[in-house]
Amino acid sequence: MHNSIIKPLSLTKLTSFLDRELKLAEFPGDESANGLQIEGKGSVRKVGIAVDACDYVFHAAAERGIDLLIVHHGLIWGGIRSIRGVMKKRIKTLLDADISLYACHLPLDWHPAYGNNIRLLKVLSIRRIGEFGEYHGKKIGYWGRLANSLSLKQFTSLVERELDTKATVIGFGRKVKNIGVVSGGGWSAIYDAEKLGIDTLLVGEPAHSAFTLAEEMRVNLVFAGHYATETLGVRAVGDMLQKKFGLPTEFIDHPTGL
Repeated sequence: MHNSIIKPLSLTKLTSFLDRELKLAEFPGDESANGLQIEGKGSVRKVGIAVDACDYVFHAAAERGIDLLIVHHGLIWGGIRSIRGVMKKRIKTLLDADISLYACHLPLDWHPAYGNNIRLLKVLSIRRIGEFGEYHGKKIGYWGRLANSLSLKQFTSLVERELDTKATVIGFGRKVKNIGVVSGGGWSAIYDAEKLGIDTLLVGEPAHSAFTLAEEMRVNLVFAGHYATETLGVRAVGDMLQKKFGLPTEFIDHPTGL
């Protein structure tokens, strides 16, 4: 499908739809400025999706003719103190290409349809039981159960295959059956693990502070990578926009290996 025959959508209407669909209002305390962060052209013919707002992604978006770029980690966190250095360079790249930037942070970890954590359950065939992992007063992750117990090695292999990642694993001898999932830097969810009988915690980034807690609770830790655990949400949003509005979407992959 060529851009010339795609009916453009109003940026204002599309971002208003995203605000509602992604339930941004559920997270008023998120330090990310969720929603439209940089305004580009007034109509959208092509959407780009990525995990991180950064120069590599912005240049790739410009080369691919992206009008609206949707990211998990945006540019604006708790306000802008100055526009210079890296911030100036990043914003200038977007403005020069007339690309709009839309960010969705915690709502896209939590979202019950498109969120990173619900999608992690799905790809790993974990049956959802309930919400898990309180952060800023709201549970953003989920916990669930495998149909059959796996060894930690089997579960790790499944995670690495499905997420195309290399996991860091700390095991304390239990089989894997009841699993808590919080993408990114969600290790503090371990405090909820003890209450729920969680035997394995799947998160993104490794954390020194998690080790002794897991050791004493006898909880397995699987750190699958911050980036790898947070690609599923933006991909789901891109798929939804393509199906609903017929908008071409492209995923711009820029893995950190972390």
